[in-house]
Amino acid sequence: MKIALTLTAALVSLMIAGCSKEPAVIKIGHVAPTSGAIAHLGKDNENGASLAIEELNAKGVTIDGKKVKFQLVAEDDAADPKQGTAAAQKLVDQKVNGVIGHLNSGTSIPASKIYSDAGIPQISPSATNPKYTRQGFKTTFRVVADDVHLGGTLGRYAVAEVKGMSIAVIDDRTAYGQGVADEFEKAVKAANGNIIGREFTTDKSTDFTAILTTLKGKKPDVVFFGGMDAVAGTMIKQMKSLGISAKFMGGDGICTSELAKLAGDAMTDGQVVCAEAGGVEGAQKKGMDEFNEKFKKRFNADVQVYAPYVYDAVNLMVDAMVRANSSEPAKYLPQLAQTASYKGVTGDITFDEKGDVKNGALTLYTYKGGKRDAIAVVR
Repeated sequence: MKIALTLTAALVSLMIAGCSKEPAVIKIGHVAPTSGAIAHLGKDNENGASLAIEELNAKGVTIDGKKVKFQLVAEDDAADPKQGTAAAQKLVDQKVNGVIGHLNSGTSIPASKIYSDAGIPQISPSATNPKYTRQGFKTTFRVVADDVHLGGTLGRYAVAEVKGMSIAVIDDRTAYGQGVADEFEKAVKAANGNIIGREFTTDKSTDFTAILTTLKGKKPDVVFFGGMDAVAGTMIKQMKSLGISAKFMGGDGICTSELAKLAGDAMTDGQVVCAEAGGVEGAQKKGMDEFNEKFKKRFNADVQVYAPYVYDAVNLMVDAMVRANSSEPAKYLPQLAQTASYKGVTGDITFDEKGDVKNGALTLYTYKGGKRDAIAVVR
């Protein structure tokens, strides 16, 4: 009997020893709209996170001398603020170690308080409304330039380069759409440009006949839209049907590879000018090109807009954990805040005191032959 008990104890010890060799699981949350009108953008983001997690696990990461395994915990916020806060609370309840997201400013901003209250670091790869990082939360970061830079650059470009004489502005009333449109309008006025009208719609609308007819009477040569590509594509079609041949401008929300499909033959070469928050040039372009090829091979889809920024956000969050020798939010958060010259596929990333990326780049694009064509990278 004594021998049997000894053998049992030995087996239990071996089992415990075997279990202790299993890598610790670190949960990284990701939130984006994977349902609804801009689900293609949300899936693009989620794929960027998945690729980063797969590579980290294949490579093998050691934190504080112990092997770890990363698990992606993905949630859908449908680009809806209420669903966004529900998704955020769900991730907090699941005790994730960090969050990448949300995609939209309108969901990132309300969710950021929930993460802040829980002490969980959040990096948005695409929310550009300035308010997001100006609430005083120590847990809030982003890896793209904000709307002040985005809208301002486009406003100056509309006057100086596009030579817009009669500029109309439309926004979808979301935190992102209204924010980028406001900054665009400010920059146009500062450059002595002429704003002939400001109209509003929603991110769910499909009929813009009334507002476009109003603007048509004012003969715009540039129409700026603050919103997303799903709405922009339909708007371009309706502009054509009404005989409005103005240049169409917008921020990164419309600056996707999908826009050409959504607008169809209503979009003419060079008609659209948009800007994506981010961009690389020179030697750094090679890394982005390699990422695009790797992404296409893995998901059989082209990058829409934000996947590379999600990929970088995941990797730099893990880099902060490694530097801190801990995946506990309170312990690696200071290291995350001190991120400096992190070499990402989207360029070098350094955070300022608010959690914004320093010296954020923008890439200006147009469309030719149904494909995006880079005009320039500006800072």
